[in-house]
Amino acid sequence: MPQEDDQPEVRQRCVVVTGASSGIGRASAAAFARMGWHVIGTGRDRKRSEDAEAEIRAAGSENARVDMLRGDFSEMHEVRRVAGEIRALTDRVDVLVNNAGGVRDGYHATSEGLEATFAANHLAPFLLTRELQPLLERAAGDAPPGQVRIIAVSSSGHRACAGMRWYDLMMKAAFEPGTAYCQAKLANLLHARALHSRLIDKGIVALAMHPGRVGSNFASHGDEAMQAYMAANECAAPEQPARTIVWLATDPDLGGKGGHYFHDLAEETPAPQALDDFEAEKLWQESERILEQVLEAPLTL
Repeated sequence: MPQEDDQPEVRQRCVVVTGASSGIGRASAAAFARMGWHVIGTGRDRKRSEDAEAEIRAAGSENARVDMLRGDFSEMHEVRRVAGEIRALTDRVDVLVNNAGGVRDGYHATSEGLEATFAANHLAPFLLTRELQPLLERAAGDAPPGQVRIIAVSSSGHRACAGMRWYDLMMKAAFEPGTAYCQAKLANLLHARALHSRLIDKGIVALAMHPGRVGSNFASHGDEAMQAYMAANECAAPEQPARTIVWLATDPDLGGKGGHYFHDLAEETPAPQALDDFEAEKLWQESERILEQVLEAPLTL
């Protein structure tokens, strides 16, 4: 009989959580650390990132590993830099949680000429996922089918967007903060569908979720109407949606649910416009076009 020392070593699983310096991302990262994972978090603000890293480390089990990276995800060159730093830390990613995002109080153009809401909420996770796809595929190569997962933190706000504004995705004309946010959240769901069709044969599952109203700094850069709305409504603690994220990352029964949408540990049906595969493919092609212009290089794996 094989001796105990002959048993194969169990590889530590790795999760990347964007927006891990506060709120849902921070709570999710801490939960994965308690499970003994290698947690790679990203954050924009230096002080919040440092505080989050210390808190996540303290919450983690003895064998957990925590790395915190800084980058402004409204800037695509920053996203690409952070992706490079992730590749230097690990050669496999088992779960990618695209959580970073938020709402702005008006039209803000980034240094790359992109509208900040669309850039941070959609283009950043689109680019990061493309950059990390080889690491996800490598993890899927030695894991049961459906165990490697990409999770998009979307919103029920997608229901308020009847469809993508193809003639003006950046909403340079008639910008409205809430409308821009809802369009970006619809984009998250369309992106998840496009990922599902491309990656399911590689054993990778793309899922999306609605976190609900959460007590965090989500609306800190929003306009007065958004801040008043958040203040007037009861908000859940970040740990509540974090439970759903961990469930989406680990429940074996969800391996066959690629492209689906969830809230509070249950599946939900999104708005019809989020189920349109033609629109999902169109968004994929348009996102590639925009990013290639910004980065002045083709998106290649």
